[in-house]
Amino acid sequence: MPKVFRKGTREASILSKIEHSREYARRTAIIGIQDNIDPLSNSISMKLVENNLVETTNKNALEEQIRGCLNKLSRIENFDIDYQVAPFRNLVPNPHIVSLYLTAFVIEQLINHKDVVDIFGSDEDIYHCINRQVGKYLP
Repeated sequence: MPKVFRKGTREASILSKIEHSREYARRTAIIGIQDNIDPLSNSISMKLVENNLVETTNKNALEEQIRGCLNKLSRIENFDIDYQVAPFRNLVPNPHIVSLYLTAFVIEQLINHKDVVDIFGSDEDIYHCINRQVGKYLP
């Protein structure tokens, strides 16, 4: 049974502050994508290939797909983001929204691209590879 929080209590104000800080971090990360879209897409595609998580016939096409995904992420609504990452929400505790969205993109959509031969590794492996690169460019 869920816990009921009374409005105006200290508990409610603490939970409200936590929720606001999460939402602020999410907005900041999504806004920061446009400033780092080229180096971020390059480093993610390079690491996915280097770590043998994605086998492709054309690394540039992989980079273009990831760049397009990042560009789309910077413009879509929160509902669409939540819908895309819903199956992977519990992949790791406290996930980075950009890493989670890119992981969902790689697992669900990139696999069908004509230049991608296969995708290897677990969902967690792909997330952690992407998250390391995202952490270098986004807060």
